[in-house]
Amino acid sequence: MTNWTGKRVLILGAARQGLALARWLARHGARVTLNDLRPLDDMRAAQASLADVDVEWMLGGHPVELLDRVDVLCPSGGVPLTLPIVSEAIQRGIPFSNDTQIFIEAAPCKTVGISGSAGKTTTTTLVGEMAKRKFKDEGGRMNDENATAHPAVFIGGNIGDPLINYVDDMTANDLAILEISSFQLDQMTVSTDIAAILNITPNHLDRHGTMDAYIAAKARLLDFQKADGISILGRDDPVSWNLRDKVKEKLLTFSLNELEEGLDGSYLRAGSLNLRDGKSNVTLMPREKIHLRGNYNVANVLAAFVIGHAAGFPLDAMIEAVEDFHGVPHRLELVREWNGVRWYNNSIASAPERTIVVLGAFEEPIVLLLGGRDKNLPWEGLMQLVGERVDHLVLFGEAAEKIEKTVASLPVGMKRAPTTRVNGLHEAVLRAAEVAKPGNVVLLSPGGTSFDEFKDFAERGERFKSWVQELP
Repeated sequence: MTNWTGKRVLILGAARQGLALARWLARHGARVTLNDLRPLDDMRAAQASLADVDVEWMLGGHPVELLDRVDVLCPSGGVPLTLPIVSEAIQRGIPFSNDTQIFIEAAPCKTVGISGSAGKTTTTTLVGEMAKRKFKDEGGRMNDENATAHPAVFIGGNIGDPLINYVDDMTANDLAILEISSFQLDQMTVSTDIAAILNITPNHLDRHGTMDAYIAAKARLLDFQKADGISILGRDDPVSWNLRDKVKEKLLTFSLNELEEGLDGSYLRAGSLNLRDGKSNVTLMPREKIHLRGNYNVANVLAAFVIGHAAGFPLDAMIEAVEDFHGVPHRLELVREWNGVRWYNNSIASAPERTIVVLGAFEEPIVLLLGGRDKNLPWEGLMQLVGERVDHLVLFGEAAEKIEKTVASLPVGMKRAPTTRVNGLHEAVLRAAEVAKPGNVVLLSPGGTSFDEFKDFAERGERFKSWVQELP
């Protein structure tokens, strides 16, 4: 949809995405109702932020009667699709959209969409750094206070500001790079010019219900791509690679192993990162110049290289960005070395599979902080690995009881790590400080969400870092 004049739009959720979308739609002539479960007293600041546009507010519940005067329903990313008002909208055949879809429909420039169960924020951020260097070298401008002339690069989607805030300022020469979550994808019927699915492992089953539904949400990035688009799938991940039959035109890939004949993309060989496109094969850089720990981060860098190549970035700009890149907060972030112990913050790990991957980045003995809120995901694989790789396990939060039961159900004779259970993350930090020995790593990689104790994973990570810094 490109003409919103007079369209009646109901937005569910008045957080970051909902507020940005309400402002943009109202400015483009839509009749917007913004609906949130929270009461008026909790929403005064949000209302004040939209005081300059015409938006109707409905607070304190989600009455289905709101659907009686709606042309389009826009649930924000954090809104459960199990709400009765959402189910009723489906029954009535009311079209769905969201801020990401509407941005892509309105964007005048090339778009890059990056999704995956793990690594998408690191990859998106690194691709953004590559793009900034490309545009800087060409004398263009960024979307910041130093703006001078076009073109520009905009980075957002599931991270940072919603890009709908900036779409009216974009031109055809710009580039928009979006991290896109499964929560956004499962409502979308459009896609980006370049679409990358890094990997798909069990996650968000509390939202999607089944693994098949979760995969189907990710696959929409390919299902709705235009015929001339470029698709990128991780070669080493069997689930994402199985989606290659959905690719409409050009397929690129990336791998920690040398690519088979006929495949184009980035890969690792003999300690160096390489790029192949047709008969051309270029050595990019030695692996040791990557500052991030773990094979999974090497895969993220390889993904960024092939995405940047698809977008037309010069090799020099891409290599320089990788050599200067030291990661993203809350993703295997070194917090402190204290009494010979290195403390790492990986608060982003809200699924057991993400913790499994991170454990492989260390050879040192590990004290692992595990817990939070469960997402209806299996813990057996992680707990088997914990028995082999972890010296001491500290459990916290709502998921602690389920994790303990998982350990108890493991086969007799399987190795188990010594375990302590505490009430919350602060107690977990104090307990880890007691049991960690010089040469150990203390790793916060919870495997569960933060919502039992914190607003989000970022708040959890920041609190963890502050408590670690307070250790005497």
